[in-house]
Amino acid sequence: MQELPKAYIRPRKLKTSGTNNWESNGFFHATVKKGKSPYTIVIPRRDITGILTMGHVLNNTLQDVFIRWRKMQGYEACWIPGTDHAGIATQHVVEKSLLNEGIKRREMGREDFVKRVWEWKELYGGTIIKQLRKLGTACDWEREALRWTKACRMPCRRSSSVCMKRDGV
Repeated sequence: MQELPKAYIRPRKLKTSGTNNWESNGFFHATVKKGKSPYTIVIPRRDITGILTMGHVLNNTLQDVFIRWRKMQGYEACWIPGTDHAGIATQHVVEKSLLNEGIKRREMGREDFVKRVWEWKELYGGTIIKQLRKLGTACDWEREALRWTKACRMPCRRSSSVCMKRDGV
């Protein structure tokens, strides 16, 4: 029997091989299957300005629990990960960055500003997603999307509170 260490392992030393194995084997990927009821959660949008907070981690933990619970009940559960490409907070951060360069957003034009937002997204947009993956969340990473894309604009038929009430949660 392996002896437990006397001190906690440093987070950087934690192995992610289990998560990598789950992802590479497609355990979190969902497909439409006859006879299986679908159950989907779309991660509520987060802007691309920062990192996960404890509130985000709690929220994502609860979503992870619901997805895994539904999978165990036989549902075709799909958890769609994503972030907001350019929310108000992102716009503010990009504008602040431009001001540091002596540039005002309104002087540069919409196209150039949008280009700068995309550049910001490329530099900083993956932080939250990387953190979620490191935590081992059961997201269908093949479906990662920005919130404004067509795949994520589909209308909601039921609110989460209705589903939770129906499920006795």
